Order: sequence, then C-alpha cells, then structure tokens
Amino acid sequence: MDGLSVGSLYALIALGYTMVYGVLQFINFAHGDIVMIGAWLSFWICARLGWAGNDAPPSLARAAATLLFAMVVCGTLGFLIERLAYRPLRSAPRLNILITAIGMSLLLENVGQLPIVFGTENQGMPGLLPKETLLSVAGVNITLIDVLIIGCSIALMAGLNHLVYSTRLGLAMRAASFDTKTASLMGVNINRTISLAFVIGAMLAAAAGFLYAVKYTNLNQPAFPTWILLGLTAFVAAVVGGIGNIRGAMIGGVLIGLLEKFGTAYVSSSFKEVYVFSILILVLLFKPTGILGSARVEKV
Repeated sequence: MDGLSVGSLYALIALGYTMVYGVLQFINFAHGDIVMIGAWLSFWICARLGWAGNDAPPSLARAAATLLFAMVVCGTLGFLIERLAYRPLRSAPRLNILITAIGMSLLLENVGQLPIVFGTENQGMPGLLPKETLLSVAGVNITLIDVLIIGCSIALMAGLNHLVYSTRLGLAMRAASFDTKTASLMGVNINRTISLAFVIGAMLAAAAGFLYAVKYTNLNQPAFPTWILLGLTAFVAAVVGGIGNIRGAMIGGVLIGLLEKFGTAYVSSSFKEVYVFSILILVLLFKPTGILGSARVEKV
C-alpha cells in the first residue's frame, strides 16, 4: 500500500517532467520545486483560514478546497515560469535552457525561505483527512488517506490521458512534440500549447505536493533536501517509464514507488536512494528509451 501510494505521487510529478520534455525536448529542473510550493501553499491557506488548529476537524470539503487552491496558484506560477524564463530562450542552445532551469529551481527554493513567504521553520500539515483504517487485509492496514491518494492520482492521470489522446488540445501537443515548425504551419498555436503544457504539469505537481503533505504531515523548510530528492526520484520515474511518454511516466512512478518501499522494508532503509538510482543506471544501460519510450528517427 505504501508503494502504491507513494508511487502514485511520483507518477503525478513525473507527468510534469515528461509533458515538458515531450513538447520542448528539455528537462524542467524547477518542476520538483513546484511540488514543494504546492505543499507549502496547502499549509499556508489552511493557516490563513484557521484550519490548522488542533480543534479543526477533518473535512473532505476543506481538503478539496485546499487542493484546488494549490493547483490554481501553481498552474499560474507554471505559466509565468514558461512565459518569463523559458520562452525567450526557446531558440537558444540547450545548455542555456538547462542553466536557466537550474537557476529557476534555486530561485524558487530561496524565495520560499523568505520570512514573508514560507520561512525557514518546519511546519506540521493540519489533519484535513481522517486517519482511519478502512479495513485490514492479511495484516495490512488500508487507510482512508492512502485510498484517497491513490484514487485522486488515478483520476488526475486518467483525465490527463484523455486530454492528451482524445482532445484537440492533446492533438496539438502531440503535433508540437513531433515537429514544432510543421505544427505551427498547420494552424497550431505553439505558444499557447507549450504554456498549457507547463500549466497542466504544474497543477499536477501541486496536487502531488498537497497529497504528500497530507500523508506525511511534517513539512520541511523549502530548501530541505527532501524536496530535491522527491523531484529527482520522480524524474527517474519519468526516465524509467520513457521520458516524453505519458503512460510510461505513470508506470514508471508506480514501479519506482514499489521498488523503494520493498527495498526499504526487506533490505535496508539506509539505501532508499540507492535502489532508485540503481534502476536508473540499469535502464540507461539496457533500454535507454525506457519501458514505453521509443527512439527518435530523423532523416538527414
């Protein structure tokens, strides 16, 4: 259950990486910090509305409102990042964009530490969801929080899958990922399509940040290594599943979550990161395109 729950979160984050890569062919390393901002925004709005006290009862309505707020704000932030940081460099060398992505990541972390934003103190996420056990199967307690996390993640991933493969916007995204210039000649608004890819990816990252905060409750300060490792692990999931492939990112996230939790339970919790990055090395050695990825063939 832990593997499926955490794997669902990895999958949501990995989708943001793979969407941007699928359209623009570069890795947005600031994406992991959007997860952190989504988690902290969830705490911030709860604190402002008085939902963070010990006397505040769990409420699905409050949880849904908090999730929606975090997704809307992070979606707006994703749009601004693409518009102000990445769009001016779209025709620049890939190295320039990579450096900009790393710089944007550091900027978000340090701005988050400002006292007028989130500060440098750890906080505790309020109990928006009841921590009750629904049932026990073979000694395994299945909690309401895990069921809601998995269910919410599946719903968001299914919605994204429908958007990409069954709508005109999804067709535009797939066309832009194949050939941006040709897609623009065929009437696709490239700027709008790319912006929407950033917005959707950021909203999924915000959802993952909210669900992560609800599950683990302890919010580390914005520049804490936990957030960096969370983003890197999701990036590994995207690569394992096939970077640029929506369904591959979903599969990769769940597989990485299961591998991490089974390795922690049956081998050692000290090597949690070793399991994740070992599978990355193996995939790059034996199937560089990932589970569902495919090699690009270009005529020259």
